[in-house]
Amino acid sequence: MSIKLGMFAMPIHRPERPYPDVLREDQEAVVLADQLGYSEFFVGEHHTSQLERITSPLMFLASIANQTKNIRLGTGVLNLPLMHPVAVASSVAQFDNLCGGRLIMGIGSGSLYTDIEAFDLTKPDVRGRMMMESLAHVHALWSKEPPFELPGEFWNIKLKDSLWPEFKVGWTPRPLQQPFPPVAIAVITPNSYGCRTAGQRGWIAMSGNFIHRRYLREHWETYAAGCEEVGRRPDPANWRVGRCCLVTESEAQAEDYLADPESALNYYYKFFRFNFAKGRGALHMVKPDPAMSDEDTTVEKITRSQVICGTPGRVLDQLVALREEVGHFGTLLATSHDWDQPELWKNSMRLLAQDVMPRFNRAIAVH
Repeated sequence: MSIKLGMFAMPIHRPERPYPDVLREDQEAVVLADQLGYSEFFVGEHHTSQLERITSPLMFLASIANQTKNIRLGTGVLNLPLMHPVAVASSVAQFDNLCGGRLIMGIGSGSLYTDIEAFDLTKPDVRGRMMMESLAHVHALWSKEPPFELPGEFWNIKLKDSLWPEFKVGWTPRPLQQPFPPVAIAVITPNSYGCRTAGQRGWIAMSGNFIHRRYLREHWETYAAGCEEVGRRPDPANWRVGRCCLVTESEAQAEDYLADPESALNYYYKFFRFNFAKGRGALHMVKPDPAMSDEDTTVEKITRSQVICGTPGRVLDQLVALREEVGHFGTLLATSHDWDQPELWKNSMRLLAQDVMPRFNRAIAVH
């Protein structure tokens, strides 16, 4: 089975960049990915960050749906506790019809701490229950005919007292994909509850692109265990592995970029070093070596230990080594970064799609 190539954009841009500029840049990245044959493109949702400024992945993806033809468009993710299930069901159904049934419905419980505080949802166990209940309500709204009542811990939904059947008033829109679009969930921590649930329910599992690769294998083992608990055969096609990739024309070009402390890649990991140290209290997740001291865990060391970088041949070698280390997976999700050097990043996307991935698939086919 060959490995597909997709992209994941949080997206992270420097806060001082004009808002319209970064939105246009992200739109251009999706359109280019479609032209280059990428299989899917996921976009994040963040409400209270000048660093990550896409607040509605559905609205953003709708803005380029007619400019793309084949690429699947994914929410990475819809934070379900932040929206009423009826609004989720109707908005997702509308988008799936707008994009011709190309939606992958990535879901989550919310992970940006300022969003969680602003929405007053600071208890992780509560958010997890809200996410699962919301999705159950959404699927019920797409599959049931009114009148009905959907009781829940957080939302009680009824459609029975004010129906106009002759005009179908009281019927929520249905997605184009039936019975509903595929569901995906992002996973970060080892032995992730979300990863196990994905296996149990046949969802897509997306391993985070900003954690060290040593944790990836455990994601697959947890996913497989969830599958086996319900008698489902684990399918690597449902596993996405996120990695930061930069493909350059020469090794010197790659080295010059990595050596620049102001490059987009170093800025990206500067944020995640802060995030995992101060926010999550889990700096070990990004350390090149778990035994490394916090003081010795510099941004440069994190960047160099995580980024797959260099000429097409060098990147190919690193991808083959990654696959040998973690096992088979269905899709490589390359990270979309801030285009601080637009031509460098566009060329990287081209080289990865047109040079590296065909050779990668030929290489793994003989092993």
